[in-house]
Amino acid sequence: MKSNVLFLLASFAALSAQAQDLAYHTTTPKPTEKFYTEHDTVKNKKGESLREVTVTANKQPKPVTIIRSGIKVMDIPQSVQIIDSEIIGQQQAIRLSDVIKNANGVYVGSARGGAQESFWSRGYDMSSNNMFKNGFRYSAGSIPEVSSLERVEFLKGSSALLYGNVAPGGILNLVTKQPQFTKGGEISMQAGSYAFYKPTIDFYGPLNKSIAYRFTGSYENSESFRDVVKNERTYINPSFLFNVTDKTQITVQGDYLNADWTPDFGTGVIGKEILDLPRSSFYGALWSTGNTKSASASVLLNHDFNKNWKLNFNTSYQNYDRESKSTAQLSGLNTYATRGDWKRGLTQSDNEERIFGNQFSLQGTFNTGSIKHQIFTGVDYDNAVTKAYTFAFFDAAGNTKTTEDTAINLFTYDPSTQSTVIPFDSRATQIVNTDSQRFGAYFQDLISLTDKVKVLAGIRWSWIESEASTYKETLVNKFQTVAPENNTPTIAPKTLDNAFSPKVGLVYQPTKDITIFSSYANSFTPNNSNTTVDLQPLAPSIIDQYEAGIKTDFWRGILSTNVTVYQITNNNLVQTAQFKADGSANTDTTLKVLSGETKSKGVEVDITARPIEGLNINAGYSYNDMRFVKTPVAVGNSIEGDRVARTPANTANLSFFYTVQSGALKGLAVGAIGNYIGNRIAGWNNRYIADTANPGTLIIEDREVPVDGYTTVDVSVGYTWKKLSLLCKLSNITDELNYTVHENYSVNPIAPRQVLTSLKYKF
Repeated sequence: MKSNVLFLLASFAALSAQAQDLAYHTTTPKPTEKFYTEHDTVKNKKGESLREVTVTANKQPKPVTIIRSGIKVMDIPQSVQIIDSEIIGQQQAIRLSDVIKNANGVYVGSARGGAQESFWSRGYDMSSNNMFKNGFRYSAGSIPEVSSLERVEFLKGSSALLYGNVAPGGILNLVTKQPQFTKGGEISMQAGSYAFYKPTIDFYGPLNKSIAYRFTGSYENSESFRDVVKNERTYINPSFLFNVTDKTQITVQGDYLNADWTPDFGTGVIGKEILDLPRSSFYGALWSTGNTKSASASVLLNHDFNKNWKLNFNTSYQNYDRESKSTAQLSGLNTYATRGDWKRGLTQSDNEERIFGNQFSLQGTFNTGSIKHQIFTGVDYDNAVTKAYTFAFFDAAGNTKTTEDTAINLFTYDPSTQSTVIPFDSRATQIVNTDSQRFGAYFQDLISLTDKVKVLAGIRWSWIESEASTYKETLVNKFQTVAPENNTPTIAPKTLDNAFSPKVGLVYQPTKDITIFSSYANSFTPNNSNTTVDLQPLAPSIIDQYEAGIKTDFWRGILSTNVTVYQITNNNLVQTAQFKADGSANTDTTLKVLSGETKSKGVEVDITARPIEGLNINAGYSYNDMRFVKTPVAVGNSIEGDRVARTPANTANLSFFYTVQSGALKGLAVGAIGNYIGNRIAGWNNRYIADTANPGTLIIEDREVPVDGYTTVDVSVGYTWKKLSLLCKLSNITDELNYTVHENYSVNPIAPRQVLTSLKYKF
């Protein structure tokens, strides 16, 4: 910890010396100045400063990078939401889950032991492949840092055409703060309930006429409303912008996060019942510990051949490592004689991932007669190597130790009687290396038949190859073993999936402020861990999506709305086969068929308004119904008609932030944000199991944990005087109690009422 703090202080001192002459700089365009839309590029020529442009609502000063192609948001037959740094700052967001409160239809599915946050949209988990940073896929196993974010972009629905193997619910792209040729910066300190404090720095400016820099960094130290639980995080994010020529720019950026955290699997569950226990009570071992390290480096090259043709080449490398030792919170049917008795299993994990990615793309605009074409084409490739360790536990004498720690009773638990010393030694007995490669080639064309009628058409071909190598410990004699990494691995058969992902959309714009659209697209999910009854690899599941909606953007963004309806169908969902290859009844859950079906149907409404200067209003409502609509009756399969677990039917958000612009109260700011997450099913979905009392008969195992909906409200008030600002927030003002549930082994209560204060000084 000390070394981390010293490093940040040293960096702060060095940059402070350089920033003595920085002056806070803002520029507001005159009424006659041009407002640029999201696809316009405002570039500085070599040696000149970028002119800042004030924009409103959906009109972003920079391209919406998640769209990749440079197409206007109003021309995309898809819903897009942008949460910019102004909203993130007004909200005093600490975690990405705070930011997501502003994104309609996205919600936290689980906190998974306190190590990460899992997000869902339109009934689909976004945590595996749908999280991006600066356009590159990144590991969602860590909790990303928010202080460096310029904005969060949310592209709803199917995005397989642009990003390949992604779930159809939508993708999130975290855009970090970029270098600028204007001098500026700020330092801030956040402090709040449960010994929370977090200093942050952000400096930017030119190094010379052709090079600009930016450096953001933060240090966080906090306890928690949960007893024992602590967090300590150190983060740095340097970046540089090189204006090589008037037409060529290179952006180099990197970041590094080191996070120490306490594994916390939440409160107790007996069967389907979440126990009424104190929100603060921690039932894990006092010696539980976790650490996450993540780092990335990227180079982005943009070259304009002319005003119509642009070339982009981006490359990125990411490194992720998460380790933890704890007791896992066991769940399920409690068969102990005394209600609340609990056996806590020992667990140790170590997961690593290295991702190397490249993107090469070309944008072009041309006409064929009176028809305008805006094309986007390219290729991308990434190579991900993951490493997962399995551990064995040993007591002080070197004997194999049981995988359970001291038994406790949830109702009489006394932490003062618990040891803070890890009760075992351990060593890795198995290592699984998985090497995955993805390649994609795509072509997309926005065809403007007239000024009002446009067609978006495109197709992508994706290729995914994966190979797993398993290294196991071997026994030489009673006293000697050979470590897994020193043994010859067992290499599983290489799996290969490929699929086409088409997309077609129709856009009708009766006026420049209104867009009516409809679209069809599909995505795919590899099934390479499963085999058919003939022991052959399963083909990917193809998921179809139909979407229609209307967007408006009136009076230069004073009022913007999105209304979207959609249906997503996976009509070849992997299910356990009813019969074996010889026709006999099958009870082997590893034998699969593509015979199931899920259907996700819904509607989303988004409203953004800026009726007067200084007032921002954001509202949204979403309805989603995702169910198993076709499942064969076989062991392990879900029940036809059941709602998919962790998919609330209703979610909603409403927020406003207002800053007084003139008069005696100039600089006073007030705001509030409310969020509603509806009723949902936690745990696992019900499934068919064998009836041991009646061989050959299947019964339904009831595994669903009902969780009621809840609403949280945060309020804030602040004041800005010259370069100094103070903002205070009271979160969850009603002290609402509810839970995020990962399956049923991590049941984490939401945070109670808390206070957070931020003091900021701008240069």
